[in-house]
Amino acid sequence: MRVVIVGAGEVGSNIAADLAADHDVVVVDVDDDRVESMSYSHDVLTVHGDGTEVSTLEEAGVGEADMLIASTDDDRANIVACGTAGVFTETFTIARVKRPQYLRTWERGERTFDVDFMVCTDLLTAETITGVIGLPTARDVDTFADGLVQMAEFEVPPESPVVGQTVQQADRFASLTFAAILREDGIVIPRGNTVIEGGDDLVVIGSPDAAREFSSAIAPEQSGPQDIVVVGGSEIGYQTVRLLEARGFSPRLIEHDEVRARWLAEQLPDTTVMQSDATNREFLERENVGDADVLIAALESDQKNLLAGLLADRLGTTRSVAVVDTVEFTDLFEAVGIDVAVSPREATAEEITRFTRGRRAENVSLIEGDRAEVMEFEVDADGDAVGRPIRELAAALPNGVVFGAITRDFELITPRGDTVIEAGDHVVVFADADAVDAVTAAL
Repeated sequence: MRVVIVGAGEVGSNIAADLAADHDVVVVDVDDDRVESMSYSHDVLTVHGDGTEVSTLEEAGVGEADMLIASTDDDRANIVACGTAGVFTETFTIARVKRPQYLRTWERGERTFDVDFMVCTDLLTAETITGVIGLPTARDVDTFADGLVQMAEFEVPPESPVVGQTVQQADRFASLTFAAILREDGIVIPRGNTVIEGGDDLVVIGSPDAAREFSSAIAPEQSGPQDIVVVGGSEIGYQTVRLLEARGFSPRLIEHDEVRARWLAEQLPDTTVMQSDATNREFLERENVGDADVLIAALESDQKNLLAGLLADRLGTTRSVAVVDTVEFTDLFEAVGIDVAVSPREATAEEITRFTRGRRAENVSLIEGDRAEVMEFEVDADGDAVGRPIRELAAALPNGVVFGAITRDFELITPRGDTVIEAGDHVVVFADADAVDAVTAAL
């Protein structure tokens, strides 16, 4: 597939890196230094120019491209680039936007703005945050099969009761599959006698209820959050609180700007909005922020988000989640004490990448960037997998593959060796990066 990416910033660079191995990628940017850097660091073609101009897109070969991805930091430029690419009717267009208003407009009509698929960074980040905080110790959460199946990645604390247990001892949940253990030295496909270690990242696939039960088993002292504090009434902060309200929570929101705080209070009826500086320790102590189950730092500064998260941790807040705009800082935030760092740019790049891959599958979730994937396939009636037991299919696939769940007629089936695949089944599979193509071909 030939892909043209407009924008060579962090989002565009990450997308290009993910796609370059399997596709012909052309990157367009107005910044000559970025273009030159991309040409040296990635196996891509580059074009220096304005991606909103038809002459630049023609130079990039968009007429022969299967897909154009507009990923600059300017919403309007991305929409215009897709509209310009609409001149070439065979090109599928994807636009990245920050403001949900554009997404809502796009959702109201087929191919509005000449955009085939739109990703809203702020809303996607809010959805990522709300998904993670629902499961204590979870680092990543995604749903499959219309919500019947959930994939969750849990970090196992050193003091967890499951540390030292074998997978057979820890797996007490009928509708849950232990898909993988992610360690620094590689991916372990768990067997019954595999011992769980402190610091392991466990990937499980199963029912949402079973995922919540396992979350409680990992950290019994951490129940689901009740008292949630959001720091910063940015668009991400606002969207996060709006989603929390929709789930029945009544969070507290701290916003420094008086006018913005008043607007937020009018828009969020179930939220207590407080106008103050969230890095003011005296204020945080007075408002008992240290008693909160979760603090979400969604200010428009990485440094302030780090400070707010660490300060809340010092005061006793159970868990901290921080928005990190600079992708390179994500691991650093978690290394110095933030429990979960969420990068809007990284989340957007992964969403666009998974969409390009998901055109082969019903749904795709990328694990740890590109170390592995969880994929959902609907089995065709004439597919080679129909009528074959899981044991037989697994034997023909590489070692890094685990069948995590099957849904049939809206019922969840936990796959076992003798489970037979039927036409119409939705099969959710974990595969490490080297096994993805083999799984796609088999299903």
